[in-house]
Amino acid sequence: MTGGPRLAAPSAAWKDSYRAYVKELEARGEEKIPFPLGFPNENFAAFLAHMAGCGRGIGLPPGFVPHSTFWLLRGDEVVGVSNLRHRLNDQLLVEGGHIGYGIRPGARGQGLGREILRLTLHEAARRRIDRVLLTCAKDNAASSAVIARNGGQLESEAWVEARGRVVQRWWIGMEA
Repeated sequence: MTGGPRLAAPSAAWKDSYRAYVKELEARGEEKIPFPLGFPNENFAAFLAHMAGCGRGIGLPPGFVPHSTFWLLRGDEVVGVSNLRHRLNDQLLVEGGHIGYGIRPGARGQGLGREILRLTLHEAARRRIDRVLLTCAKDNAASSAVIARNGGQLESEAWVEARGRVVQRWWIGMEA
């Protein structure tokens, strides 16, 4: 396969690579970010159906908003996952924002964080989200840098008790 990394909807075509990504996180004892990485995937067809339903607002727990998950592919390897919340609620305004993303541990430090956010911002624009909120822990310098390089403007920093840390709130205006 030629070309750079690309976003794709979750698919059985990359089941083994996706599962290897999740196992890599588990082996390192890392938090599964974004949160859909924690969804059970033993029954992959059911997992994919659940992911598709989330994008349509079906089967969401209380307090959740419709959201779409994307996989960043480099060739046939899942190297990143992003999650786009279609709208914000009061909780997401404080912590979470519109987009969460993560890069597979073995693929970090290669500019893929900037790329997955850039591509997910295109998805936000496609959904007519004109202003995108991103949040990250203040001590996550890599994520802060990725957000800034994608046009993020730091609005505030505040202690978030549920996180047990200072969280930054960044806004990115989408161009028409």
